Amino acid sequence: MVGRFIIGSLAAAWLLMSGEAAQAVSGASPPQEAASASAPERMLVVRSGDTLAGLLGGAGVDSGDVHRLVVALQDLFPPRALRPGQEIAITLDPSRDDALAEFEIEPSPGRTIRATLRGEQWQVEEILAPKQRMLVRVAGKVEGGLFPAMTASGMPPGLALSLIRALGHEIDFQRDLQPGDSFAVLFERFRDDEGALLGHGRVLHAELMLSGRRLAIWRHTTRDGTADWYDAAGRSLRRAFLRTPLDGARVSSGFGMRSHPILGFTRLHRGTDFAAPTGTPVYAAANGTVISARFERGYGRIVRLRHAGGIETRYAHLSRFARGIAPGRQVRQGDAIGAVGSTGLSTGPHLHYEVIVQGRPVDPARRTAQSVQLAGRELTAYRTAQRSLSHYAAALSDLTEIAMAE
Repeated sequence: MVGRFIIGSLAAAWLLMSGEAAQAVSGASPPQEAASASAPERMLVVRSGDTLAGLLGGAGVDSGDVHRLVVALQDLFPPRALRPGQEIAITLDPSRDDALAEFEIEPSPGRTIRATLRGEQWQVEEILAPKQRMLVRVAGKVEGGLFPAMTASGMPPGLALSLIRALGHEIDFQRDLQPGDSFAVLFERFRDDEGALLGHGRVLHAELMLSGRRLAIWRHTTRDGTADWYDAAGRSLRRAFLRTPLDGARVSSGFGMRSHPILGFTRLHRGTDFAAPTGTPVYAAANGTVISARFERGYGRIVRLRHAGGIETRYAHLSRFARGIAPGRQVRQGDAIGAVGSTGLSTGPHLHYEVIVQGRPVDPARRTAQSVQLAGRELTAYRTAQRSLSHYAAALSDLTEIAMAE
């Protein structure tokens, strides 16, 4: 089936190129341009900084018509969803002094939003192209970091990043990951009836070999609709606290006594330092409440979070705070709270991360309590999906895909 998709796409591309070549030889105008000369239609291309109202206004659409259209589109296509490179097709009505009669945009492959004026009211519809769910396998070896290795294997960057964040509950990227370690990942891909790519779905399964240790995880949605990652025994990867509150960082200094690199004398290093480039996002290690987000002498810019059980976490030397991070703000595990910097007493860009329990500093690497264990019918359902995905993982070769039932 994959072969049919590829051949069909190549054939369509050849016919399209042949048609364009024929027009070039004969001197004829492309069909789209010829049609636009006789029909009241226009194609608008979104550029950086454009707004929907500004684009339509610049095309001569009455401001009142623009306002009514934007209000009608709000639920399916809010103005903030506009992105550079998108194309908007508009149709004008000559019988109403070229007033706007139809609006159409494709926010994502296979999803079209169309608005048609009926009398004085806009009717808005969402059109979804039929799509086929495919399962794709990628695999590779780690030489530099896990993220570049995954993207080099053909995995979409967004999916690679989401998987790395999930693995942050289980893997210490500094100690556990070594050059030569390997991985294999299964994820969803969606195509239309002709095989054209519509987009990607979720990562479903991953297997990693970490210095001889095998870690296999599966994505599972429980009966209450909660999706999470589980290991081979059905234990959730989600811990009370992230082991690494930023992606792909290197531990530059651990918890314990050390000679301070600036002050020059030996004292307790109350946390763990993660070396990372300035601007790297820093995440909340657990659900909690913002105590403060301010500049504090040696800490520089620091965010303090309060968690259940009398636990506090601190994130220091930040270059900036994330938008909305202020005292009293509720955050969830994995929410961005700031970015790596070198403010305060710091010799270079890094995150200084502390965990304080009942007023006393503890080693952040030890705050990793186990979470949910599947049981009963939930475990049985998980085992069934686990066996199915493991079968596909063994049968598929790298970068191949197979159609899946919905």
